[in-house]
Amino acid sequence: MKIEDIAAYLQSIRKDALFINCDVLETESFDNLDKVTWVEIVNPEFTSLCPKTGLPDHGTIRIRYMPEKLIIELKSLKYYFLQYRNTGIFYESLTKLILEHLVKKVHPLEMVVEAEFTPRGGLTTKVVSTYKK
Repeated sequence: MKIEDIAAYLQSIRKDALFINCDVLETESFDNLDKVTWVEIVNPEFTSLCPKTGLPDHGTIRIRYMPEKLIIELKSLKYYFLQYRNTGIFYESLTKLILEHLVKKVHPLEMVVEAEFTPRGGLTTKVVSTYKK
């Protein structure tokens, strides 16, 4: 197989950010009347695709939020993350998109999404997106 064939195949399976659907995310009720509970979720096996090369990007996604009335259901979050596996998207865009989708579903008082990716070309990248009601 030629390198051009491989590149064409990688391009053919690559989705764009519009492929990511937040409707898969589910929530559960949670009472945080005293506003002292923080939730932290870490996904150390996050994968997306480089939008330029189609090669996989591996990283850790850390979500930290103060719920008001809802919390995210974890299995649905895992399925949500799986959508990124075939999506060509820059780190900065995916971090912002994850925050946007989670805020839309959970309506937290505060939320921080951090995306930290393994080195590529000797460079590491960490992107942080924040929300406060």
